[in-house]
Amino acid sequence: MCGRYVISVDPETYRIEYGFTERPNFPARYNVAPTQPVPIVLEDRGVRHFMLVRWGFLPSWLKDPKDFPLVINARGETLQTKPTFKAALKRRRCIFLADGFYEWRRQGREKTPFLIRMRDRKPMPMAGLWETYSSPDGSEIDTAAIVTTDANGTLSAVHDRMPVILSKDDIAAWLDVRDERADVMPLVRPCPDDWLDMVPVSSRVNKVENDDAGLIEPLSAPEPAPVKESRKAKKPLSSDEDEQGSLF
Repeated sequence: MCGRYVISVDPETYRIEYGFTERPNFPARYNVAPTQPVPIVLEDRGVRHFMLVRWGFLPSWLKDPKDFPLVINARGETLQTKPTFKAALKRRRCIFLADGFYEWRRQGREKTPFLIRMRDRKPMPMAGLWETYSSPDGSEIDTAAIVTTDANGTLSAVHDRMPVILSKDDIAAWLDVRDERADVMPLVRPCPDDWLDMVPVSSRVNKVENDDAGLIEPLSAPEPAPVKESRKAKKPLSSDEDEQGSLF
């Protein structure tokens, strides 16, 4: 599971790390949330590109987004079998620009937030799938979801799932979609424990409205907060409601 993440590294570092041709300039984000426009890198005929998409995957065959659940994560175990993801797995793989994500440990009526980052503080190559949804009126929206897998030893202390974090050597294979027969499923696996560190952070991250550098400051001790009663999940935005580009 990955429901909030961080984009705090400067844009040029991402460009050098992933080799996309554009030179975007965007502010740091410390509490990226579902349905917001988010940056990804993809590859088209061997050339890598930066693109903004909505975090919340919509398959191309969908008739009405209002009747579709908000899909922010794609379970690695079902990528090859679920109609939602089968085409994107073959032709539209991407990497989310991120350098950390949040996860919550739930105990009874409390949940405690933790920040997970790469130990070397470099960008975190989270594997994703993207898709362009075309509505009946002809408008289009680019969308994406983060691919997840079983938690490694580090993450298992707080959750049973984690994003697929690619090694530097595996990035090229994940992004290269020129051969639809290529088997990338061996890349869908937990990353080694020694890649990551995990620290408790402020429960202020629970509110999407909070988006500042203080959110990623480690705490000396975990800060649990009451678990709110579950509410009906927000439906994904339809094409005419989307505000792509407003993030940057």
